Amino acid sequence: MSRVLVVDDDPHLLRTLRINLTAHGHTVVPVATGAGALRAAADRPAPDVVVLDLGLPDIPGLEVLEGIRGWSAMPVIVLSARTDAGDKVAALDGGADDYVTKPFGMPELLARIRAAVRRAATVPGEGEPRVATPDFEVDLVAKKVVRGGVEVHLSPTEWGVLEHLVRHPGMLVTQQQLLQEVWGPQYGTEGHYLRVYLGHLRRKLEPDPSRPRYLITEPGRGYRFEPAG
Repeated sequence: MSRVLVVDDDPHLLRTLRINLTAHGHTVVPVATGAGALRAAADRPAPDVVVLDLGLPDIPGLEVLEGIRGWSAMPVIVLSARTDAGDKVAALDGGADDYVTKPFGMPELLARIRAAVRRAATVPGEGEPRVATPDFEVDLVAKKVVRGGVEVHLSPTEWGVLEHLVRHPGMLVTQQQLLQEVWGPQYGTEGHYLRVYLGHLRRKLEPDPSRPRYLITEPGRGYRFEPAG
């Protein structure tokens, strides 16, 4: 059966889910905080599916979802008392695979878990939460970069550009794709934005920014991340 990461700050519900899911053959990893959820999602063996509450005490559930989606395609089922359509749309647009409102029936949740795991079995395997190069390491869960044992400060936009490239190692990412991913769907022709921010990243990460090994420009096409340098 499946390994299920259950994230909820209600101890009674967390215990109920652990007992019921275990009784149906699942291995349950119960967590009560967003920070704990991000750590558990990056553990090995990885969860097969995440059941995620939105109202967590430390990190909003949507930010936890964003953190997981930064490096992983593992199924995430949001389990929330919020019934507003806007909350559902935000969760689904943020990468949730399903949305179940509280109160709920256990048979329904079990069926949704089975469906999510089946769907996940048909997609390619996911990436690793940490990507190491000979000169620096990118932690996609903690959203940080370490070079020579020291964390490198990146602005939110610099991180957005780097994260998107790192999530597609060795692949060409077009200028339009990168602009729309980082700046939004209304962007697509502002190539000078990318030149500026790639320049910042190269100065911070490349051994020789004038001759980049990792953040490669494909003239007239886009950019590529080469982890081996």
